[in-house]
Amino acid sequence: MIELLDTIVRGTGLGALYALIAIGFVIIFRATGVLNFAQPIFMIFGTYMSYLVAVQWGLPFPVAVVIAVCAGALVAMACERVALRPMVGRPPFSAALVTVGLFAAGLVVTTKLIGHGVITSGDPWGLSNFCLGGERREMAVAITGVPAACDGGVSIAHTDLAKIIAATLAIAALGWWLTRSRYGLAMRATASDPEVAMAQGISAGKVFALSWGIAGAFAALAGVLLGTAPGGVAALGALIALKAIPAIIVGGLDSVKGAVVGGLIVGLSEALTKTYQPGIAPWLGSNFDIVMPYLIMLVVLMIRPQGLFGTKEVQRV
Repeated sequence: MIELLDTIVRGTGLGALYALIAIGFVIIFRATGVLNFAQPIFMIFGTYMSYLVAVQWGLPFPVAVVIAVCAGALVAMACERVALRPMVGRPPFSAALVTVGLFAAGLVVTTKLIGHGVITSGDPWGLSNFCLGGERREMAVAITGVPAACDGGVSIAHTDLAKIIAATLAIAALGWWLTRSRYGLAMRATASDPEVAMAQGISAGKVFALSWGIAGAFAALAGVLLGTAPGGVAALGALIALKAIPAIIVGGLDSVKGAVVGGLIVGLSEALTKTYQPGIAPWLGSNFDIVMPYLIMLVVLMIRPQGLFGTKEVQRV
């Protein structure tokens, strides 16, 4: 039972990370109808900016978070203005191919910035854990800085707790903003019917830029949280963000709520598979947890193609 609870906490933290990235996909898709494959680049850029500010410049970690999130939003808005705005009116498939090009170019740039090593934003939460419902074996401390084992309780890592809290606060703020602010209502109106929204005086260009800015900010926040992981993050860590694609397919491509639920399903399935599959089905091989989110995605596509919370396309006959 303790192992199960420990796995659930770890999977929820992972799912919170995927949910932040998946929401960026959904926000852009709802506003522009384009699936943005450049989202991983904004995430790894957030990782690099937090490392630059917190480690290289020596500023406090909260300042690094703010700068990384703002920088991620600005870079995303610049990409939209330079590369995607000229594609307005073109087929969404063509615009999606442009985002693939942005992803490839961004991966080259971030690899130049980060190099072939790994970076980490330091140790803002101690990279430690606290013992819930058990006791520490104080005499078992053998390595300085490494907490003792938790007997009879669940070890909850501070990094997982930070991911869950940060994602919850960010998603709640976005939900409040979308429903209460003027720009949030404009985004919802444009996503619902762009032509009617423009007829009412809503600037589609501002809505597109805003949606990319929000997506970039959420991806950068996910990158900041990823950058605090023990062991550091390499430039190719951007590929982690692609696991958000199964999350949005499972939850529904046009649903913010679906992105959250899909992210949690993917994170929990990955963590549970990593813990129990080697003992239950070792014949599946190592690293099967990486495949699990895509298997779930295939099953959902066969049963409910629009996802759990997605809008079913209506066809007139």
